[in-house]
Amino acid sequence: MAMTSNALVAEGLTLRYADRTVVDDLAVAIPEGKITVIIGANACGKSTLLRGLARLLSPSAGRVLLGGEDVRGFAPKALARRVGFLPQAASAPGGVTVAELVARGRYPHQRLLQQWSPADADAVNDALRATGVSALADRPIDELSGGQRQRAWIAMLLAQETPVMLLDEPTTYLDVVHQLEVLELCRRLNREQGRTVALVLHDLDQACRYADHLVVMREGRVIDAGSPDEVMSEGLIAEAFGLEAMVVPHPVTGTPMVVPIAPLASADEKAIA
Repeated sequence: MAMTSNALVAEGLTLRYADRTVVDDLAVAIPEGKITVIIGANACGKSTLLRGLARLLSPSAGRVLLGGEDVRGFAPKALARRVGFLPQAASAPGGVTVAELVARGRYPHQRLLQQWSPADADAVNDALRATGVSALADRPIDELSGGQRQRAWIAMLLAQETPVMLLDEPTTYLDVVHQLEVLELCRRLNREQGRTVALVLHDLDQACRYADHLVVMREGRVIDAGSPDEVMSEGLIAEAFGLEAMVVPHPVTGTPMVVPIAPLASADEKAIA
C-alpha cells in the first residue's frame, strides 16, 4: 500500500485580515519529514502564513495543498488528523486541568460510538511524559507559570499525533533551558517518528541549529529558502531584518551564528541625514 504524502505546499497564496493584505502571492514548500523554521522581522507575515497552512485563514487567492490535495476539500476532523497547529497565544477556559487540556488533542481520533479508548489514554500519557508535565496533570492551566503552560499546550499538540506539526513561536515564555528542551523534543519527533515540523522562531541561532530548511520572509513574501548553510548570510540579514551583522560558524555546532553589529539606517533616516 502506498504511503500517504503529507507534503505541504502553498501556491500563489494571498492572505488578508479585512482589507489588509499580510501575505501576498506567496509560494512555499514545507519539505516532508524535515524541520522547517520560518524567520523574518516582526509583522512580516510569519504567523499569518502558518495560520494559512493550517486552514485557519481562508486565502483570498491561491491555495494550500496537503499531499497534492487542496486543504479546503478536507473534512475538519480528517485535516486535524494530519495537521496540528499550536498558536502563539493559546488560551483555555478557567478551571481546565493539564490532563483535560491534553486530552482535547484526541478529539480528531474519536468516533461517535467510541469517545475514549486505550489508545487515547496512551497518547495523552506519552505526551505528558514527553513534555515533562506529568506531575502537573491535575493542576488547572490558569495556575501554572508561563513556561509550564506552554509545555502543556505542546503536550496537547503531541497527543493529537499528526504527521505534520505547525508551531507558532513555541519557545515563547520559556527560559533558555526549556527552550532547548522544546526544540530537542521537536527534533526527536522528527528524527524518530518522521514527523514534519514547521516552526516560527525569533532566535536566529536556534533557527540555524535546528532547521533542516529555513524559510525567510519579508513584507509578506518568501525572499529565500534552503538549508541554513545555503541561506544565512550578511546580505540576507540586512535585507530581511535591516541589520548589519556577521555570520560565523557556531563554535560548538558549526551551524551559522549571527553576530549583530548595528541596525541599518532606514530610507527615512537617510533622507533626514
